[in-house]
Amino acid sequence: MSLAAVLAVTAAIAVAAPAAAQDHSMHNMPGMTMPAPAKKPTPKMPAARKVGATPARRAPANAAPKPSADGAMPGMAMPSTKRSQPAKAQDAMPGMDMGTPSGGSSMQSMPGMDMSGGAKNSGAMPGMAMTGTALPAGDAPAPPPPMDHYADRQFPASEMARARNDMMRDSGGRSFSQIMFNLAEVQIRNGRDGYRWDGEGWFGGDINRLTVKTEGEGVFREGVVSAEIQALYSRAIGPYFNLQAGVRHDFQPSPTRTYATVGFEGLAPYWFEVEGALFLSNKGDVLGRLEGYYDQRITQRMILQPRVELNLSAQDVPENRLGAGLTNAEIGLRLRYEISRQFAPYVGISYDAKTGRTADFARADGDKATSTSLVGGVRFWF
Repeated sequence: MSLAAVLAVTAAIAVAAPAAAQDHSMHNMPGMTMPAPAKKPTPKMPAARKVGATPARRAPANAAPKPSADGAMPGMAMPSTKRSQPAKAQDAMPGMDMGTPSGGSSMQSMPGMDMSGGAKNSGAMPGMAMTGTALPAGDAPAPPPPMDHYADRQFPASEMARARNDMMRDSGGRSFSQIMFNLAEVQIRNGRDGYRWDGEGWFGGDINRLTVKTEGEGVFREGVVSAEIQALYSRAIGPYFNLQAGVRHDFQPSPTRTYATVGFEGLAPYWFEVEGALFLSNKGDVLGRLEGYYDQRITQRMILQPRVELNLSAQDVPENRLGAGLTNAEIGLRLRYEISRQFAPYVGISYDAKTGRTADFARADGDKATSTSLVGGVRFWF
């Protein structure tokens, strides 16, 4: 075979190779019409080369075909971009409902979503019900407020109110009472043995109570030295404190006095029992008192109780042998054993000291300004 024939066959194979490759690489994309594979042309025997003719230039085997002006690859039929009819089913991606092109929405439908509803100017996704703040504004009346007690719709309200009151009473709204003597003791001291008491009782509920307090002391064979009683209205001002107001009457010392009283009592942080009060007498005298104690549990039944009481006066009261300032202070330490929670005998020590003008009054009367006592008594409540 001559050289011209070889070159012609090679050129024909190079032209047919891109078309065959295009046919295998594009697997029938939807919306695209693929041309039939080109048939191999039958090679023809070239004519005898003329003497002096220039041989044809051979195209390289790996040369890529050049795209046409409209962007189509050689051998591929591209669909027209101008459509006068709705898209056919084969134009859409498989499994997607594209809806109508003129539905007023630029969003294409996702699988499983109905895009045909088309909410207009609502901001909601098409095909989804509007709720909450997506609802349009309106002037419909507000729904009626819910009732606190649903059973009142079915039963008389008065009967249900009485039932609720009974339930609250049974669950803690009832009235209770307690009487407790923190001190009921005998004091043994050098030459003047005596006794002392300090207690209170109350009746009422969790918020409002009537409280009665009493305290005093005396000397054996000499009688009562001091004694008082208080009647107070007590109201809870928090989970741990009560505010109290009422009257106080002193039976001893003579002359007797009656006082208007305002004070507090409660449980301070770290379990300190505290109370305080101001007293204004019918003679214009102003007195004050602060006291507190702490129960230090040693065992489940043995308890050590330190206790402090301070009494004050705003002015001298010579008829009651009181001086201005701190009149006296009592510091005690008592150890008790609870046979039961309601009954606990104890022993301890108590130190009492009068100060200032009050100590001067005591010395003038032949008494000591300070005293130390061994004490023994019982703490009980019921």
